[in-house]
Amino acid sequence: MKKTYKIEIDCANCANLMEKAARKTDGVASATVNFMTQKMIVEFEEGQDPAQVMNGVLKACKKAEPDCEIFL
Repeated sequence: MKKTYKIEIDCANCANLMEKAARKTDGVASATVNFMTQKMIVEFEEGQDPAQVMNGVLKACKKAEPDCEIFL
């Protein structure tokens, strides 16, 4: 399952850090962050609860880039 989330990020490098952090999160099959559109597309692994996984993604992204926002 793929879902798109609106994000708020200040620079392309920060978006890259968010993308890497999201990809390493358990339950995420793939993640793409687009700085220009301010969107994150997350594909979840089979049988995963998107809400629960996104809490982990948010924590990982905040650790990599404290100023980022993901609107769940």
